[in-house]
Amino acid sequence: MKHPGRILFAAAAIVCGTTALAQTTAKSPLLSHEQQIDNIISGMTLEEKIDMLHGKNMFSSAGIPRLGIADMEYADGPFGIREEMEPHSWNSANLTTDSATFFPTGSALAATWSTEWAYAYGRGMSREARLRGKDMILGPAINIQRIPTGGRTYEYLSEDPLLSGMLAVAYTKGSQDDGTAVCLKHYALNNQEDYRGFVDVHISDRAMHEIYLRPFEMAVREADAWGVMAAYNKVNGRWCSENEPLLTTILRQQWGFPGLVISDWGGVHSTVDAVTAGMNVEMPGNRFFGQALLDSVKAGKVSEDVINLRVREILRVRMAVKPIDKAVANSKPVGNDEEMLTALQVARRSIVLLKNEPIVGKHALKAAKNQPWPLLPINLTEVKRIAVIGENAVTKMALGGVGAGVKTRKEVTPLEGLQAVLGGGIKITYAPGYKSFDRDSRNKRQSPQQSADKKLMAEAVKVAKGADLVIFFAGDNREVETEGSDRKSITLPSGQDELAQALAKANPRLITVIVAGGPVDISTVDAVSPALLVSWFNGSMGGLAIAEVLNGNIVPSGKLPMSWPKKLEDVPAYATGTYPQNVANNNQGDIFVDITRNRSNDRRQQLVADYAEQDLVGYRWYDCKDVAPAYPFGHGLSYATFQYSDLKVSPTLDGFDVSFTIANNTQFEAEEVAQVYVSRPTSRIERPVKELKGFKRVALKRGESKTVTIPLRRSDLCHWDEAAQVWMLEPGEMTVLAGGSSAQLPLSVSTIIK
Repeated sequence: MKHPGRILFAAAAIVCGTTALAQTTAKSPLLSHEQQIDNIISGMTLEEKIDMLHGKNMFSSAGIPRLGIADMEYADGPFGIREEMEPHSWNSANLTTDSATFFPTGSALAATWSTEWAYAYGRGMSREARLRGKDMILGPAINIQRIPTGGRTYEYLSEDPLLSGMLAVAYTKGSQDDGTAVCLKHYALNNQEDYRGFVDVHISDRAMHEIYLRPFEMAVREADAWGVMAAYNKVNGRWCSENEPLLTTILRQQWGFPGLVISDWGGVHSTVDAVTAGMNVEMPGNRFFGQALLDSVKAGKVSEDVINLRVREILRVRMAVKPIDKAVANSKPVGNDEEMLTALQVARRSIVLLKNEPIVGKHALKAAKNQPWPLLPINLTEVKRIAVIGENAVTKMALGGVGAGVKTRKEVTPLEGLQAVLGGGIKITYAPGYKSFDRDSRNKRQSPQQSADKKLMAEAVKVAKGADLVIFFAGDNREVETEGSDRKSITLPSGQDELAQALAKANPRLITVIVAGGPVDISTVDAVSPALLVSWFNGSMGGLAIAEVLNGNIVPSGKLPMSWPKKLEDVPAYATGTYPQNVANNNQGDIFVDITRNRSNDRRQQLVADYAEQDLVGYRWYDCKDVAPAYPFGHGLSYATFQYSDLKVSPTLDGFDVSFTIANNTQFEAEEVAQVYVSRPTSRIERPVKELKGFKRVALKRGESKTVTIPLRRSDLCHWDEAAQVWMLEPGEMTVLAGGSSAQLPLSVSTIIK
């Protein structure tokens, strides 16, 4: 519950000890070569040491050739290994062997709510990185989705720190178990793309630790992440690349991180402050960590002991990751069957069925005259002609916009998937219906929110009238959602709302599939579509996955990893007036774009992003303010229905075990994501109404019941004590709630934290 005032009730609370916040870094492979590293450093010249602390080319930093220490090779991720670039530019090297699997993007992975498949995803990324000669993946991207309009919302995981953290832990373990280091990004509070290169985030220490840093902490403590990337922005007055509280006090001292920190590309602003704060490698150039750093050491402004420590942290990772001979890298095909299957399995589990309501009256399905029947799964005994409408049915999403993309060997579009799955017995007719927002429009600074194309709409309506069923592929693309800028609205682009209304009037049997990386305004399409799904930017096999879900081969089981608001004004950052910021000079560019064009990244104006909502991000805000979203966090329907019963909570050494029964009394084999939330109704500190504290994906056969046990860890029940600067566990009453979404929690029981 929310209570007035933020009272730090430390006196009766218990410090969360090493059991609750277990660190794996003490046993880290990074610490297995300290004597060898001593010997290496003692034999290095100062110039060699400095040479390791900055980029050698666009995606590598130097080793020590005469000592047999290989360069560090970075793979631009986090959802596929980027093609090879020219050494000192963003231009493609135009190789024929550097393709890769396009894995579903971050929000799609998060919609699976599956640590098992997050591990497989990380392992698949590593396998391809190794074939491509890479040592470190620039991912996973795990910042909290504070705003739905964020340019990298599609790349990030969730609005919830526990969901983000558990998936980040699994991804990290999957990659590093396979031999490739991860680089957690973007550390920290990189929650907007507009003005990311000069915005200063102001936030309370408690909200920062509990919400925004928690996924990073989990990946460091529980998965021993070997790399971290410092973000572009400032936090509480200091650039992330020279923020000693972030890079030293929290990351290295509190969490015990022994690895290396690299800058985001062009994100370093100083020499002495950055290297002493904990930055290891300036990327991609040497403006601050080249001659300027060498001069600073010789002038006595930076101790050589600091340089030795920064080199040691790099060498720890270099010794843990086996280098790939450059003659071997990119010599074998990438994007193979095993990784494509992983991408398919993730995509299948990510698709979210938002609604599936029956049609009544003259448009009802004939096979269901005696009872209302939904449009999904498609009834192939009656449906013989399908109209597929929308450019997103044929648009490929591996590339587009600014930033990371994947030159994939294969990407199945939704139209191709439907043609493959439905076979020759169904007539499929395609019409684009709208013209997608593209790079040319972006370069001309046009808005995605254009009116409908009357000619294309008329053609689509004609096709819809002649069909038994209409599938409308709406949403965004990678030009609308892009690194470097935030969306100005969540309105569907290209006149899609007007088109949806016209399609529904022509044929009420309308299924709408939203292809997007984050929330869009679905109020219009929701009103006219009996069935509504979200299929994300879903990777190389995404088109096949959505076709399998539509025809019933796969039962949908994805859950929303973020709340979908009815309107932007309901989102906490917008409701508090802290986003978007008021910019007096709007021609200041973007730091990433500046370095690609050799422009200075100096900024004439500092902006403040005041996180006035503090910890009330996403569903926490909607609960507290009693604001109903369009669809709540954790929501996702199935063709099956599930009954929850018999909730029990039992104390354990590490917290509590929550057990309950889930029954599937339908004809479908299906998977359900069971979710556990905790409320602290008598807490003497300020808390949200409820918070996610555990989840589990459960497979159930037809008619099967299972007892599910989900652990609640003490570490996840703690709060951050700002005065003591430690995690504390407050004793007292705790209500445990279980169910299928944050808004559907049929089971609850109270217990006591002692």
